[in-house]
Amino acid sequence: MTPPAMATGSAIGGGLGMAACQTEHHAGDAERCKRLLAGVGSCAQVRACRPRPGSRRLTRLRPVRRVPWDVAFLDNRSLHDNFLDVIVRKESYDARAMENFEAEVRAYLQQVLGLRIQDATPWAGADELPYFLRDAFRFSEMVLLGQGVVLAFAPSAQRPPLSEIRRWMDKVRAVSGKPVIYGTDALASYERKRLIEHRVPFVVPGNQLYLPDLGLDLREYFRQRAPAAEEALSPSAQAVLISVLLRQPWQAEWQASAIGSALGYTAMTMSRVVRELAKTGLAKPYAVGRSRWLRMDSHPRQIWERAAPLMRTPVKRTVWVPGSANAVGQLRLAGLSALSRHTLVAEPTTVVYAAGPAEWKAASKVGMQVLPEPTPAAHEWQLWAYSPALGPERATVDPLSLILSLQDSTDDRVRMALDELKEQLPW
Repeated sequence: MTPPAMATGSAIGGGLGMAACQTEHHAGDAERCKRLLAGVGSCAQVRACRPRPGSRRLTRLRPVRRVPWDVAFLDNRSLHDNFLDVIVRKESYDARAMENFEAEVRAYLQQVLGLRIQDATPWAGADELPYFLRDAFRFSEMVLLGQGVVLAFAPSAQRPPLSEIRRWMDKVRAVSGKPVIYGTDALASYERKRLIEHRVPFVVPGNQLYLPDLGLDLREYFRQRAPAAEEALSPSAQAVLISVLLRQPWQAEWQASAIGSALGYTAMTMSRVVRELAKTGLAKPYAVGRSRWLRMDSHPRQIWERAAPLMRTPVKRTVWVPGSANAVGQLRLAGLSALSRHTLVAEPTTVVYAAGPAEWKAASKVGMQVLPEPTPAAHEWQLWAYSPALGPERATVDPLSLILSLQDSTDDRVRMALDELKEQLPW
């Protein structure tokens, strides 16, 4: 134990007979907690220390034996539920983690920008922030390209919810009056993508620097190049994979012939699908007797993230048909019409439907009229490369294909609605 830590224990621990609090670590100001703890004999007397968001509230107290301070500090388990453990150990850990992160950021910036970056300094304005922000982040400030910025560091082990980061960074910016950079030591690919979509500045040392306010967008090893035609999944393989990912309950092992039969694919088509999925590492084939089975070793979300760069929009082309046309039975809503059913985005003025190869063949047989241009009474038909009936929802196309069909949209409202849709995925 370092001398400062022992001094802290001596200052606040003399004759302390505490009751272990039945809650997770507290998120109150450290110095304030130290003052409150001095001479206090019960956790019930320090309720002013706010609990960490999402933690259990103080419910009951259980007495613990008095432990000599030299023993208690040697055995972290003895103080796991006590404020003192939080104050002494968490503060020192956060300080070291922040110092290491600042050094990594500085080295990373100097490497990629070729500029000399001064050391970061503690941000004095942190005391003006709400307690939950001071607990979730460690703050420092630095000068980058002549502009003062605030660095809000959150270790990957305790990252805040992705849905809250933008709102919390806005709060810090309102107090500091400076650009705020969200910093962490690791981010998943989908997290990076979402932060960029919401224009949240962030830095991952050795990986990426995204500062739209300063005109910096430096992406490194995580960037995936667009797949070549031969590398992309075929429409049949894409349809099979989406169908498997959306099955409820989730089954990591599945029989190829059963899925193929449900989708109307031949044995030859399914043989190609099995080879594609095995080649890309998305599934591993194995035999059970004379039956061909496939096994997925990852969570559905991880499989979807790995497969997404290999997938393409299912929409081959779009046609306009009379609104009264009903020659092929019930079609599923697609495009913005489907997106409006699952999110808050407004419905389009023209209804959008999806027609797979079978539906379009049936429409062609009965002489379906195709309009040369849209009219007020017309419907928009998306002609898909595979069946739109992959998911359990009967009114709309499946959510994964819907995401793929709209992923290139530049409309901010559509992109926000897609983020909302992704939050509804079954996994």
